[in-house]
Amino acid sequence: MRTSPLESFRHYLQAYTTVPARQRELQPLAITISREAGAGAITIAGLLAERLRALDQGDESRPWAVFDANLAGEVLKDHHLPDKLARFMEETARPPVDTAVAELLGLVPSPWTLVQLTTETILRLAGLGHVILVGRGANIITSRMPQVFHVRLVAPWATRVEHLARQNHVSQAEAARIAKSRDQARRAYVRRYFNAEIDESTLYDLTLNTGRFGFAHSAEVIVHAALVHHREIKRTSEAAIQNAPPDNVAP
Repeated sequence: MRTSPLESFRHYLQAYTTVPARQRELQPLAITISREAGAGAITIAGLLAERLRALDQGDESRPWAVFDANLAGEVLKDHHLPDKLARFMEETARPPVDTAVAELLGLVPSPWTLVQLTTETILRLAGLGHVILVGRGANIITSRMPQVFHVRLVAPWATRVEHLARQNHVSQAEAARIAKSRDQARRAYVRRYFNAEIDESTLYDLTLNTGRFGFAHSAEVIVHAALVHHREIKRTSEAAIQNAPPDNVAP
């Protein structure tokens, strides 16, 4: 029986992220952010990076970076692909008609291939640590990496529409259309490529209502929770290494 693209991709993800426990060393903290449109993810990610940079002043060689829309450029650079492919890498499960035509003509990689390349880049960045990854199923991709802290940002509909209207300088009606379109595209992306529901609570370590907390307070809450998480993971990891039996050595 022929394996479906979804099943093949799931096997790929599992093989890429499963590492024997004794080969693991705890890597630096990384954070993923899944978000509802208009919940302030970009603003909060920027605040997170600033706060974490301030806390890491003694480690000047490892600044914090945020990857959102710019992740496409990082993927293309990683895999030596032309910049013009960035337009085919939107966070949606329904590529434009011209994408399908170009794929048939062999002019661009398939959407599945682009998601696989994106996965490789996300895993590389998460492994390096000191990175905030926004969207693209990053929380699912890195779910087997204990040092990664997963956040979901939500907010009331009216709050999100108001924020998008201000951010994009558009009417409330247009902002509502943008919010609905982005939410649907992101939900479809996660459902198609990862066979998951974007608002499944167990996919996240922390879900925040930014409409109640505000952006600055939300960033502070995330910083505190992520650092506590990383310290606890480090403690349990060190304990496991100390208690592990020695490897068998051939005579």
